[in-house]
Amino acid sequence: MNRIKNYQKLSEDIIMWLRDYYYQYALKSFVVGVSGGIDSAVVSTLCAETGLPTYVVTMPLYSKASNTELSEAHAKKLSNQYEDVIHYNVDLSDTYTQLISSIGMHTSSDGWTHNRDLITNELANANTKSRLRMVTLYQVAGAKGGIVVGTGNKVEDYGVGFYTKYGDGGVDIAPIADLYKTEVWELGRYLKVDQRIINAKPTDGLWNDSRTDEDQLGASYEELEEAMETGKGSGLEVLQKFNSRNKHKMEPIPTFKL
Repeated sequence: MNRIKNYQKLSEDIIMWLRDYYYQYALKSFVVGVSGGIDSAVVSTLCAETGLPTYVVTMPLYSKASNTELSEAHAKKLSNQYEDVIHYNVDLSDTYTQLISSIGMHTSSDGWTHNRDLITNELANANTKSRLRMVTLYQVAGAKGGIVVGTGNKVEDYGVGFYTKYGDGGVDIAPIADLYKTEVWELGRYLKVDQRIINAKPTDGLWNDSRTDEDQLGASYEELEEAMETGKGSGLEVLQKFNSRNKHKMEPIPTFKL
């Protein structure tokens, strides 16, 4: 991809766009979930650069030590560098365990009964983790008169639908959703994001193993970007498969019309 010639101007344009939205709706803060990945690092930095109150929230949830380290290091860096940035760390591990345990049981006339089939689907469990994080961000936003700022990029949001509905897809504003992943990496370099975050293999961190985004999708972001831009290439079949499968997430909710 070579759509963007000037990343300084892009950065300034997004920051101004964020500020305009903030004042247009008389907001009191931005709220960003920070995962240790490049997308959330870039978005949180852009929000910090507005000079407006920004809450960066790290939410470990049985997370890999490397992801936790990167997310907390980035959040602390921002809170130290910008006086209007506040870092909250909310460990959701115990909350998730309690929720899953409750779902795995139900009451009947004979007392408690196990419902193991409700809590053994890996994908359902991963999505529940993402939705717990969404609930946490909206609790902070509601308490602080703010909005939740999305961290999805163009490939995820409009190409393959690689996000959790009402999880990381539950946001109020999406500043990088028209940028390809490679463009987010370049913007991150311009913004001087920690090189460890730039170099890290993208992962949603929702699984009990170390699988990456590429492991889940079966194609790299570069391959998917080429398919989106040209309609051909090695990533086209994967793009079409996921786009079709996840179309329900990317289109408005169907509504019965009178």
